[in-house]
Amino acid sequence: MQHNIFASMRSLKIMDGCKGSQVYSIHNPSSTATAGSGTAGGGIGEKLLQQLHDHIKSQTFRSKSVRVFQSPNRTSSEVVVEGSGSLLPYGLPMSDILEPKIDPVLRPVNLVERLTGLYNKIENCSEFDRSEVYLEHCSVFKGLSDAKLFRQSLRSARQHAVNVHTKVVLASWLRYERREDELVGWSSMDCCGRNIECPKATLVANGYDPELVFDVCCCSRDCEDEGDGGDEDEDEEDFMTFVGQQCSTSYEDDEDWDMSFCIDDDEIRCCRFNMASLSIPFKTMLYGEFVESRREKINFSRNEFSVEVMKAAEVFSRTKSLSTIKPNVVLELLSLANRFCCEEMKCACDVHLASLVCELEDASLLIEYGLEETAYLLVGACLQIFLRELPGSMQCLSFVKLFCSPVGRDRLAMAGHASFMLYYFLSQVAMEEEMRSNTTVMLLERLVECAKDGWEKQQAFHQLGVVMFERKEYKDAQHWFESAVEAGHVYSLVGVARAKYKRGHTYAAYKLMNSLINDYKPVGWMYQERSLYCIGKEKMMDLISATELDPTLSFPYKYRAVSLLEENRIGPAITEINKIIGFKVSPDCLELRAWFLIAMEEYEAALRDVRAILTLDPNYMMFYGNMHGNHLVQLLGPVVQQYNQADCWMQLYDRWSSVDDIGSLAVVHQMLENDPGKSLLCFRQSLLLLRDA
Repeated sequence: MQHNIFASMRSLKIMDGCKGSQVYSIHNPSSTATAGSGTAGGGIGEKLLQQLHDHIKSQTFRSKSVRVFQSPNRTSSEVVVEGSGSLLPYGLPMSDILEPKIDPVLRPVNLVERLTGLYNKIENCSEFDRSEVYLEHCSVFKGLSDAKLFRQSLRSARQHAVNVHTKVVLASWLRYERREDELVGWSSMDCCGRNIECPKATLVANGYDPELVFDVCCCSRDCEDEGDGGDEDEDEEDFMTFVGQQCSTSYEDDEDWDMSFCIDDDEIRCCRFNMASLSIPFKTMLYGEFVESRREKINFSRNEFSVEVMKAAEVFSRTKSLSTIKPNVVLELLSLANRFCCEEMKCACDVHLASLVCELEDASLLIEYGLEETAYLLVGACLQIFLRELPGSMQCLSFVKLFCSPVGRDRLAMAGHASFMLYYFLSQVAMEEEMRSNTTVMLLERLVECAKDGWEKQQAFHQLGVVMFERKEYKDAQHWFESAVEAGHVYSLVGVARAKYKRGHTYAAYKLMNSLINDYKPVGWMYQERSLYCIGKEKMMDLISATELDPTLSFPYKYRAVSLLEENRIGPAITEINKIIGFKVSPDCLELRAWFLIAMEEYEAALRDVRAILTLDPNYMMFYGNMHGNHLVQLLGPVVQQYNQADCWMQLYDRWSSVDDIGSLAVVHQMLENDPGKSLLCFRQSLLLLRDA
């Protein structure tokens, strides 16, 4: 038994942490009482090991949390961290609280093999299933952090979309991905000029035509027609209105009718044949064995339809048009068409009402009518408004009630507008806005309900596990991660291990990651995760292995840099973090370098990095999320040299010539503060961001 315990200790390098001078008792009376039992020995050993490891970790954290970094330019009595008035009010970074994020994406163990399988799947699937396969492509490329590949797959999914619902969701998603590229003042319903994103083209059920999405949309053609012959169109419209009025008048004058519907004291004259042609129920009533077939006047008062709607039904029976009917009457006519199974009239009402939805307020009102009457196009048009207004529409109460509740999802399903694709899009937006919110959790729960077997369940379970982990609901997070693993997502084992670690089962987390490395071909993130549950040399060896297998992982560089800082080796710390910044610019790595530079009192270089961070993410929070980047710029401003606009142009030329992208971004950020409307500066900034993307 003792051999097993100390073997486990050696595997975790526990003894490397036992460097304190004080001796602590780890005696447990309850464990002593059961020490003689052979079956309980393994559990006691693991508990003893867990207590040792947690105690050493807490002691290490306690000792490091009170450390301060001594600047090499100061005496031992002068320290950088002095209090709330310092440029480092939250102290220096500590390695004990560094932890890599669990990515809320699908991350295959063998990426090349997975992409090969997806390619073969596209080649062998039917044309009508390609849209879903390309969506699976999107989920894989999302994990690569390559926006270009993700958008390319999203466009391919939209290109092969078959029905209106799929077109609406994917077109809205494409617009959301490029929302920052739109000009100020553009409406969410403005068109880009092509069918692929056109809000009108998505509502046309024209079947499967993948080449049609790249054609010029009807919006652009209408604008050209208005510019060329607007007066002619008005004359033609007036003429058609006049003809319609003449036809209607002549019909009434000739008294070509043989029956009427009576509602209270009003009488609506109709042609029996025209009304019977609306649907089988009308035909059965007017020409069947019912008593109404032998009457010229039929009492319709008990059906709860107004006189206006019956007049509208009579007009539609003759003209097959709703152009002269008011919208509120068309809504009631839709209900009449639903009750009497008038499919042609229902379709016409659906199309007409869908064309009237232009704003979020209209959508909030009309979607209830559409769901009540299962009007497919009307619900699709309202859904499109909600999606194209994201993320702002998430603040709407009707949005939360409809999309987040199980009842709302069932109502959408009845209308043909509940799908995994829809909730995948909504959950992505919600996670970007606020990962810990209740709205995000409810949307992910609906995503789980819509998920079918395979990658959809992996995606839904894993994302819900990530959100629960961020909410510090570790037990639920572990459950969802384990469900994702059962569905076939190996990367979710990282979530299982992390949840166990947070619940105090460090050794169990270590064993899980150790078995993962033994069972699969090692990948960088496996060693990175196992390093969290080790200490000393073994931790550093795992981080080195992670970097060798995947140099793009930023956590190993950050941890090594902070460890060097804790050893008062700030120069090597900056050199270490520069390694990842050299080929992968990210706000968190720039923040760490700015932190180091402030400690070295190189404020101008620190300000450069902070400005670059704000260019990449204008809302970035520094120092563990405690200070906004703009506030740090204000604090650093008085201690650095100030430059006018002419000096900034010279600096920009020098940095641009030397391909110093970070320095160029910082200079452009400062110049835009002085002259926000300078389009040339915005253009240069966009070029830099494209180069760094």
